[in-house]
Amino acid sequence: MSQLLTVAKPRRNTELLLLILALGVSAMANALVNLNLGRTFDNDFFTQIAILSGLSLAFHVVLRFKAKYADPVILPVVVALNGIGLAVIHRLDITSGDTAATRQWMWTSLAVVAAITVIWFLRDHRILRRYTYISLLVSVVLLILPLVPGISAGNVNGATVWISLGPFTFQPGEIAKITLAIFFAGYLSSNRDLILLAGKKIGPLQLPRMRDMAPMIVAWLASVGVLVFQRDLGSSILFFGLFMVMIYVATSRVSWIFIGLALIAVGGVAAYQIFPHVARRIDVWVNAFDPAYIGADYGSFQVVEGLFGLANGGLMGTGLGQGSPDKLPVANSDMIIAVIGEELGLVGLFAILCLYALLIARGFRAALGTRDAFGKLLAVGLSFAVALQCFIIIGGVTRLIPLTGLTTPFLSSGGSSLLANWIIVALILKISDAARRPIDVSASSSPIEQLSPIDATQKEVPSP
Repeated sequence: MSQLLTVAKPRRNTELLLLILALGVSAMANALVNLNLGRTFDNDFFTQIAILSGLSLAFHVVLRFKAKYADPVILPVVVALNGIGLAVIHRLDITSGDTAATRQWMWTSLAVVAAITVIWFLRDHRILRRYTYISLLVSVVLLILPLVPGISAGNVNGATVWISLGPFTFQPGEIAKITLAIFFAGYLSSNRDLILLAGKKIGPLQLPRMRDMAPMIVAWLASVGVLVFQRDLGSSILFFGLFMVMIYVATSRVSWIFIGLALIAVGGVAAYQIFPHVARRIDVWVNAFDPAYIGADYGSFQVVEGLFGLANGGLMGTGLGQGSPDKLPVANSDMIIAVIGEELGLVGLFAILCLYALLIARGFRAALGTRDAFGKLLAVGLSFAVALQCFIIIGGVTRLIPLTGLTTPFLSSGGSSLLANWIIVALILKISDAARRPIDVSASSSPIEQLSPIDATQKEVPSP
């Protein structure tokens, strides 16, 4: 009789209980918005709660069949973040008369369906390793699309990162962070030993060969290209930071961090000297409270108002619907953290940050548990992409770093970001399922089967 090396429980019932709690938090947030703004609980309120509940429970049921050993905490955390974001966007629509909440509900439905599709049809995350170089090609195409005449949406809020799809706009760079993570994971898992052992050693640093530096140079050039041609500082930092972390995890060589920081320093100084839009971002950040910058086009008014909103929220906040976010430009997207900080206070904002920390930690835990190098790197890359995106936008709102145009994952209004992040969640859940699934170590199993985190019929996908 076969024996199990580890005994793991699916824990789907735990996930269901946490999911009900997350849906309760989302419903309560929406209810508080209606109560504090003097609105009734109309059919739209119950319909929206039913839609979010139905989508979440459908995802849960699919996990029971297709990834029953997946982490039980990830889905409830994401549903809570998404639900709170929907409530806050709905609150902003009531004040401004916008319809962003309706669009966000539509994108939420599409994103959850896309994530369910990934869970259902992706039998094994290692299959993605076959598409390492195809992922690189897709990434290049996605990054170029906003510059193509005819489909480009042009300059939006100072950046050229959108394409027009009929009445809708879409940001291809959000999907590119997933395909880039797949490429980096596939390349590094296949070439790790060569990158790790080849090259000269100077003192404590192991320097790589020039040919092995090619992927980092390509990543650096891609980041600089996004910064120069699309004027998107946030995505530029995100793409290069993603590769730096993944190559460090693959090799454990501190020399790669020094090389990456040197490239960032060179690129940053050159961009500040050459490109006016980069210099303006830095100057606005440094001189945010200067009246000349507050009143200027693309100046610091948005950041300053956000800081005053956070200060007004204090410890416990003003209450959902009781703040004054109507003074904030693009409050439902770039500055939604400032709105939450004002109306839920430091306590509410800290709770949001704890949810993000829990999500990211669970992603890293999946990376530690899985037994193939590709899965480890992919889980680390995707989790770090969410972490870095949170740091970039929250750091910008709090004036820790210059403000960029990235969205806050799952909270901000933005369909392309929501779609990409739900797909990231689906991939991390598949990897965590592989990590927690018991290993069959029966005497009849082959060495490959003994190492496989999936079933005994699934072999390691060969590197391209």
